[in-house]
Amino acid sequence: MIISKLTSEAQTTIPQSIRLALGLQPGDELLYEIIDGQVILTKAQTGATADDPFRSFEEWHSEADARAYAEL
Repeated sequence: MIISKLTSEAQTTIPQSIRLALGLQPGDELLYEIIDGQVILTKAQTGATADDPFRSFEEWHSEADARAYAEL
């Protein structure tokens, strides 16, 4: 069993053994699935689309919008 702590800012460090097993590198995206009270953590595939409730709103998908909302 591998354990990590959650900080007061809701952050944690992914242990090295997990990073190695998943082939994680800085900047990689992670996919979280909750199944029966357990979290399944996987490396997101390049170009994978996560559950984004706004992805169907094409009018909000411009370069200007990306810059305007980048820090949110």
